[in-house]
Amino acid sequence: MNAGRLAIGRLKAGTLNKTEIAYQVELSDRIHRGEIAWFMFEGLKLRLDDNTFYTPDFAVMLTDGTMECHEVKGFWSDDARVKIKVAANRFPFRFIAVKVVAKKHGGGWSIEEF
Repeated sequence: MNAGRLAIGRLKAGTLNKTEIAYQVELSDRIHRGEIAWFMFEGLKLRLDDNTFYTPDFAVMLTDGTMECHEVKGFWSDDARVKIKVAANRFPFRFIAVKVVAKKHGGGWSIEEF
């Protein structure tokens, strides 16, 4: 396999996809509205077990200091859903999954908390 090639649908680590870019804009808007104090793409890497890690798409700190982990999804794989559930049971952060809502259905983001 060519070292420069990636699996279909996967981007190099640290690279945002289109949905993550749109959500980054949403988070930036929330900073300007005074709802969050800080965020960082792939800012945390959580150890779930030996050789098993979960990296949330965005680490987010609210203005009251509450830490949240936001996962941006177009669809869920079984592995991703298991990892976020395990992380939510082990770490003292709020875990939130966001999914884009189609414009024909009103737009915005749907939220699922773990």
